[in-house]
Amino acid sequence: MSTNQPYPQQFQPQPPKKHTVRNVVIGVTVVMFLVIGGCTALIGGAVSEAPKVTEPSPSVVETPVQTTEPTTEPPATTAPKPKPTATEPAMTLSQEQAVAAATSYLELTAFSRKGLIRQLSSEAGEGFSVKDATFAVDHIKVNWNEQAARSARSYLELTHFSRAGLIRQLESDSGEGFTHKQAVYGVTKAGL
Repeated sequence: MSTNQPYPQQFQPQPPKKHTVRNVVIGVTVVMFLVIGGCTALIGGAVSEAPKVTEPSPSVVETPVQTTEPTTEPPATTAPKPKPTATEPAMTLSQEQAVAAATSYLELTAFSRKGLIRQLSSEAGEGFSVKDATFAVDHIKVNWNEQAARSARSYLELTHFSRAGLIRQLESDSGEGFTHKQAVYGVTKAGL
């Protein structure tokens, strides 16, 4: 074997792989999510306590365990997709995306119902239609009083407020947009 190559053919160094468009898009998306989360944390304050958000659990179809000899009928390989009930219509793709975005935002920081709809429907935010944003916020289960308390604690970690001033900030449309009752609850729960 006389070749002029320093390595046998199977051990030749390979050129580095180029980044695919998919990898670049994923990277940019992650960076944008982190930047938005950081900005939201600066504006609304971040608290390590996770909100109590629940999502409906998917239906599970159980197949019985066969303990006797098999019948002539072959077992089903896949469970049929559950059909939406009359009380729970199927979500559109945009609604599903809005629900996922709303859940993600609530994991990062506290929002009022009005503030979360505004964030989801804003062109500077997610850009969903107001209808889809409202659907998403109403679809998830959120304790708005606890969101007000998280928001109040975040404000108190960042700056100084009187009780009345923090209530005004939490209920202001230019602030957080909580109801007066939610703002009072939040400020009281935060200890002010």
